[in-house]
This record gives sequence, structure tokens and C-alpha cells, in this order.
Amino acid sequence: MNYVILGASASGINAAKTLRELDQEAKITVISKDTQVYSRCMLHLVISDKREAGKIGFVDDDFMEANRVDWLSGKTVTGIDTDNKIVEYNDGKISYDKLLIATGASSAIPPIKNLREGKYVYSLRNIEDVHAIKERAAQVDKCVIIGAGLVGIDALEGLFKYNLDMSVAFMEKYLLDRQLDEHSAKLYTSKFEEKGVKFYPSASIQEIILDENGNATGVGFADGSVIDTEMVIVATGVKANADFLGENSDIAYDRGIIINDRCETSVKDVYAAGDVVGKNAIWPLAVKQGIVAATNMTGEAKDINDSFVLKNTMNFEGIPTVSLGMNNPVDDSYTVVTRKRGDYYKKFIYKDDVIYGAIMQGDISYVGVITYLIKNGISVPNLKDRIFDLGYADFFATKENGEYAYIV
Repeated sequence: MNYVILGASASGINAAKTLRELDQEAKITVISKDTQVYSRCMLHLVISDKREAGKIGFVDDDFMEANRVDWLSGKTVTGIDTDNKIVEYNDGKISYDKLLIATGASSAIPPIKNLREGKYVYSLRNIEDVHAIKERAAQVDKCVIIGAGLVGIDALEGLFKYNLDMSVAFMEKYLLDRQLDEHSAKLYTSKFEEKGVKFYPSASIQEIILDENGNATGVGFADGSVIDTEMVIVATGVKANADFLGENSDIAYDRGIIINDRCETSVKDVYAAGDVVGKNAIWPLAVKQGIVAATNMTGEAKDINDSFVLKNTMNFEGIPTVSLGMNNPVDDSYTVVTRKRGDYYKKFIYKDDVIYGAIMQGDISYVGVITYLIKNGISVPNLKDRIFDLGYADFFATKENGEYAYIV
């Protein structure tokens, strides 16, 4: 069997590992733009020098050799001929029996005037972006980040090392609005403001101001105001890396490659996993998709039995936070309860003895229990009176044979 994997990140690497475990005789080829296997979740740590660029990998350096994988690194996929089972890349082509598309995603660039054309405008998605950001940050005094999601705030934390005049401009009412509510976001905002960061929420950015050399010198708003800057980092979301499919591809696509529970696409023998499928592919889910895809590629049946993606963990300024499920109620049928004390905050959203969302900030004890309850829609008797005190003991019992077990 001849397996080809496009992409060398969470999904692609775990797929290659699984394929080799299940098929010792197969030929496995990985094609990727990356020349290094690394975790994109750790890029901001390289900006701050808390990690070296070569120390953010998630597999051993000899992974490809140990798993007998042919790695065509530094290659750009240009097309897929699904009729003849051929992948074309910038300087060659390769045939396949089974194909996995795990090409990830790229930074989405919003339609702001001069944003694409301006010099010293960066995204934060690849290791090359990190090197460019670090080089510029060491030379200047001012930086503006556009976007206040997880990538934008990661970039902010990474840049504190350079003692820059930092500003963050974003369209939403408060930072991390997909993960947090207004109260939990306000705590992080206040901590960052204590370090001199200026926030511009609900911002309508009109253009990037350029000098005669095309260098970014400011961020202009619709009201005519301007933030002076010497570099801009764009962190406004991602788009699937699937341009190589072309408009006439038989592989179904809707803001990402469409897959079923076995990670199969609309074309036989073609699978997809990770950010390229256009969902909120947090790292654990991307890993699971890679494993599931590989298992089905070998002929064994395996479904994604855990697609819960509404879990986000963060730890900014030493304050851990976990958000689960919905962060705000979608209508009035839900009950919201909160507890607040200094840097401690807990919020639950529930209905009919079932928890649908939670935010735990400062103290994330028993987050495993709450995650399980939300993910599986478990009904908890008398939830209203117990919700802030749920722990492992609430679901602990002894079997008739004396063994311990959880009763959920």
C-alpha cells in the first residue's frame, strides 16, 4: 500500500505514526511546506525566548527515520488528480493508493487597506513568522496587534520581553470573546493594562498608514484617529490551506474540506483531518482526526467518537482559565450562576439539571468532572444546590465486588 500524507503537523504526524503501527510493510510519504516538525501552539514562547526554535517539536528528531517515512519537506502542493490518484507539488508529482490531506490553515488577512502591501506587517502562524517578528521587535519601540483572540494575546505575551509600546485593536467588545465572557476577559485586560498595554475594543480599522517606502507607520480608524506604530501583527483568524483543490475539484468543500465521522472526504480513498476541515480543530481533536483517518486508510473501521471542541485552556499573567461549552447563554431558557472573589471566578450555564457551559478562572479544580458532564450532557440531580461543589466524590461508588467506579 502506498500512503501519501499532505502536512506535517498534529494530524499528519499522528496519522503517519498510526499508519506505521498498523501497516509495517506500507510505503508512507509525507509532503509538507514545513522543514521542521513543531507545535504552533508554542510559537509565542519562541518570541519570548522561553523556548528555542528547535525545541518546540512534539516528536523525536528521528521520527521520520524511525517510522520509515519518506519526508518531502519544503514542498508546496499545487494540485490533486483524484481520477489518476496523483499529487502534484512545486517540483514533482507522486502517486498514491490512499491520501490524507492535513495541510492545516493559514492566517486570514482581513480586507483592510494596505494590510497586504505594507512592510513590517506580520502574521503568527509559522516558525518563519516568529523569526521575522523577533528581528523587527528588537529594532523598534512600538507595535500594534490587530485581533484579540488566542493568537493575538499569545503574541502580546511573547512580545513583553521587548518592552515595546503595545496596542491591541479588535472588532469585538472584549478580548477572547469566543472563549470568555465579559467579566473573565476584564480580569486579563486589567492585568495587561497594568503592564502598559492599550486596548481598542469595537474598533473599526480603516487602513494601515504607510510611509513613502511602504513601511507601516500607523493604524487608522474610521473616525480618523491613528495609532502610531513601527510593526503590525495580524491575528484575525485562519483559513483552510486548500487552494490547491481548484474550483472544479470533486472533493467537497465549504470553508474547509467536508468529512464524515471516519474522516473520509467525498472522494474515495481521500481523507482529511485537522484545520483544513475548517472546524474549530483544537490540538487534541486534530490528533484524534489524524489517528482516525489513518486507521480507516488501512481498512479498519474507526469513527470520531469525541468531537467536543468547545474547550479552551489558557494561562495569561499567571491566572489559569478554562472555558467549556457555551460561554454565554443563547437564550433566556438557561440559568446563569456565578461566584466572584478577587482573581477567582466561576460561572455555570445550565438548564434542567444539565450543565451547558462553564468558565473557571483562578481555580480550575475538578475541571475534568465538569468537562465530562458538559461533553456528555449528563443530568445531575438537584444540580442547582450542588453546582459549585461538584467534584469526583459526587460520582464515586463501590461495586458489589469491592471495586471502585464512577457512576456517571
